Formats: sequence, structure tokens, C-alpha cells
Amino acid sequence: MLKKYLLNYRNKTVSLLKRCVLLCVLFIGFSAFSQTKPKVITAVDTTSIKIGEQIKFTVTVEADTTAQVIFPEGQTFSPLETVEAFATDTTRQNDRMILQKIYALTQFDSGSYKVPAQRIEINGQGFLTDSTQVINVANVAVDTLAQKMYDIKPLMEVEKSNSHLWKIILSVLLVLLLIGALVYWFFFRKKPLTEEEKVALLPPYDRALLELKNLEKSKYLIQDEYKAYYSELTDIVRSYLEEDVHVSALESTTDELITKLEMLRDAGELKIDDDTLQQFKRILQTADLVKFAKSKPDTSVAEQDRKSIEQIVHKTHDALPEPTVEELMEQEEYREELERKKQKKKIIYASLGVVGALLIAGIAATSYYGFTYVKDTVLGHPTKELLEGEWVSSSYGYPPISIETPHVLKRQETKLTPEMKTNIKDLQMFMYRSNKGFFTVGTTSTTLAQEIEPEFTKSIEAFIQNLEKQGAKNIITKQEEFTTVTGVKGIKVFGSGKFPVPESKELVDGEYSILLFGGKGFQQQIIINWLEGDSYAQEIVDRILGSVEVKTEL
Repeated sequence: MLKKYLLNYRNKTVSLLKRCVLLCVLFIGFSAFSQTKPKVITAVDTTSIKIGEQIKFTVTVEADTTAQVIFPEGQTFSPLETVEAFATDTTRQNDRMILQKIYALTQFDSGSYKVPAQRIEINGQGFLTDSTQVINVANVAVDTLAQKMYDIKPLMEVEKSNSHLWKIILSVLLVLLLIGALVYWFFFRKKPLTEEEKVALLPPYDRALLELKNLEKSKYLIQDEYKAYYSELTDIVRSYLEEDVHVSALESTTDELITKLEMLRDAGELKIDDDTLQQFKRILQTADLVKFAKSKPDTSVAEQDRKSIEQIVHKTHDALPEPTVEELMEQEEYREELERKKQKKKIIYASLGVVGALLIAGIAATSYYGFTYVKDTVLGHPTKELLEGEWVSSSYGYPPISIETPHVLKRQETKLTPEMKTNIKDLQMFMYRSNKGFFTVGTTSTTLAQEIEPEFTKSIEAFIQNLEKQGAKNIITKQEEFTTVTGVKGIKVFGSGKFPVPESKELVDGEYSILLFGGKGFQQQIIINWLEGDSYAQEIVDRILGSVEVKTEL
């Protein structure tokens, strides 16, 4: 029994050990497989081309299916130029992923060029391709006998294009047209008259008859509103007398008004009989009793009084003498004067409207953009125009410096002294300087006589000494590391000081920034100078620094 128990125990132990060994083997195998490093392989379809022809540079990456792979973008193959970067081709083999990226490269100068190493990021880790491929670019045979050869023509100054001028003029005209249309619509347009305005423009006689007809159609008598009825009736006739007969009727009592009419009759200015005046006096007295003594005549009496007033208006109008020529001229001059005043008032209102609209637009723009921005937009600002203008991306010198600037940098003539020639093989400078604003940007590409590392410290000291020779004072210098968007590291020297204005003895507060890059046998510099406190210039500098790309080897 004991023997059988020991035998079973031994079998179980052996089985457990086998399982452990098997799991360890599987785990080790899995770990070894999972830790397989990514592979980066490069190839070119040809190593010999003619000027302008293209080669296909293929980068193949083999990695895990979960790997994050980032291929280089942009002009990273300098001195070769990237014509096109094709889409990445992805294939899977079991649990591995194969990525293939093809670049079309070319060169327009003959010679032998080494394809620079490219950085491939896989899961945040950089892998460099080999740089053993050498591309031979051959010249194209040119027949110099069949046609005559000419020297290269020098650069020509070209006047600034006015192609956008018509857009500005058109915009201004449209704005003026819109303002003119608004002014016309609200101030000078003959608006359709309302019924009340049409009635007010009628002659006093016609207006009085029309108002009496409207009073006849009213519901005052039906609603037992005698006071309102007689008030409107007397107002109609009094207004007519004041306008047509030129007697102060609205502010006169009944007796005073009758007395004034009698005086006009006696003076021969109003041909009206006594019966008409007495009838008019009776109606006015009835109206006074209704308005002040709350009298209530019969409806028929009220209707008859309205008809009587209508007859009085007719008789009064007929009794007025014909106006003389002088009176007609005075009336015409008066109307013209009124029209001039009305027109003048319209112009004043229109001007105030335009000024108000501009003021509101200015306040709104100032509150949104700020006073300085609006002022600089209206009055103009040199560096603001540079910032908002059309920028240029280009490469300058050799080794090339790729940079984006507000204007094209012009080549500067440089002469190397015999002392400089012992250390420098070639020096190429490009620069742009704003004529209106204190802003300068330039690049310098230096090829050393020997393949040695450049001495940045001496270059910085030489730059500071050169500034001091030009008259700069109180120069403050700071230094830090700078990295381009493609990962190339360099040195950034920056600071401030008082710098001389070109062609002037004046010193202004300015800032400067220098970027230095280099390798064995070459050095590259980017120099920027601008006015201190100029926010637009600072934006320009930030944009320029963010666009810098340099090559890492000759």
C-alpha cells in the first residue's frame, strides 16, 4: 500500500515538473519572439542618373503589428532634393508588419552625392538608415559649337507688382457704394407718404373740406360724444382761418375771433357778409356751451352746424382776394428756403450717420482687436505688413539653409582676406533688410578649409565685436540649445542692446537672435535683428525660427 502511494506521488511530481518546464520554454520562446528588434532596410533602384532624373529610394521597416512608425518628411535628403514622398505601403506576415516607404529624389548639379542617413522613429525610438549609397549624377552633353554660349545675366531689380491694387480699389469702391446707398435710402430717398402726411401737404382749403368730410363719417354723434365732435369741428375751421386768412384763430376766444374777422371785412381784406359772420358766431357759441357747460344739442343741430361750417369755409375762401405777384414770389421764396433748410438738415443727418457708423465700427474693431492693431491697420506698420504679406520658403547657400522669410534674401558680395582664406574655403551670405522698419534677417554658410568641427565660441565673439564696431552699445548676450523641427541641434545666442539705425547715427533699443549649426568642415548661421517691443516683429521671428531646416553633413 505504501509502495503504491509513493509511486503515485512520484508520477504526480514528474508530471508537475514537466508542466513547469513546458511553461518556461513557452514563456522564454514568447519573450524572445516579442523582443525581436525592428529591422530597417534601404535600397535604391539605381546609383547613376543624369541631371534632373529621379531615383527611387525605398525604406522598408519590419516591426510588430502594434508598433508606431514615423517616416521622415520634407527635404531631409539634402544635398539631394525630395521630389515626392509616396504613400506608405503596409503588409502583414503572421504577427509582423512590413512598412515600405518610397521617396523620389533628384539633383540638378553633376557630381557624386551620398544619400544621408534618415531617422525612422519606431515606438518613440530613433533608428538611422545606412548612408553608404552614393549617387552619381552625370552631366548632359551640350553642343557648344552649334549655338553660341552667353554669360549668365546679372540679377535685375523688378518693381513691386501692383496686381493686388485693383482688389484694394474695388473694395474701397464697394464700401463707398454701400455707404452711399445707405445714406440715400435713409436720408435722400423720397419715401412714400402716409395718409396723414398726404393730408398735411394739401392746401388749407382742401384740407379743411377733407377733414369736414371725415368728421361727417365719424361716430361721435352715434356714441353721444358731442364734446369731441364740436372740439374737432371748431379746430378744423380755426386752423383753416389761421392758415388761409392769416388770423390768429386758434388762441382767440369766440368774441375775439369774430371781432378780427369783422376788422378784416371792414378793411376790405375779407369780402364776407354779416349773416355769415353771425351764423359762424352762433356755431362757436354752441361749441363753447357743449365743451364748457356740458350742453347737448340735438343730433340734427350738430349735423347742420357741420354743414354750416362747410359753407362758411367755402364763402371765406371765395371772399379772399387774389394774391399779388409779390405775395406769390414771397411764398415761392419761402418754400425754397424751407426746401434748402430741409436739404441742409438731411445732409447734416447723413453726415452724422456716416460718422456714427464709422465711430461704431471703430469702437467695435478696437474692442475686439485692440487699439494698437486697429491703429496699425489703418495707418500702416512696416513689420505688420511683413507679417501679413506673402512669405517665401527657400534654401540659401551651401551647405544649404532652408528657411521661410517675409521676403527673398539677396546674395551679399563677400571678399575673403588672405588671413580668412587660411581657415575658410567658401563663404556665402544672404540678407534682407526692411527699409521702413528696423528688421534684418540673414544667413551665412561657411565651408571650412579643413574637415574640423567649427568653433562656435569664436564665431559668437566675432559677431559681438562686429556689432560694437558698428556702434552698438549695452549688448546683453544669452545662450541656450536650439533644436530644429527635424531634430537637428544647434546653439541659439540671443539678447538685446542699443543698435545703430542704418545710414544714421541714431541708436535704438533692439533685440537679436543667432542660430549656429555645423559639423565637420562647415558652419551655418542665421542672424535676425529687430526693434525691441515690436510684437509683429516678434511673431515674424518666431515663425522664421520655427521653419529652419539645415543639413547635418557635407
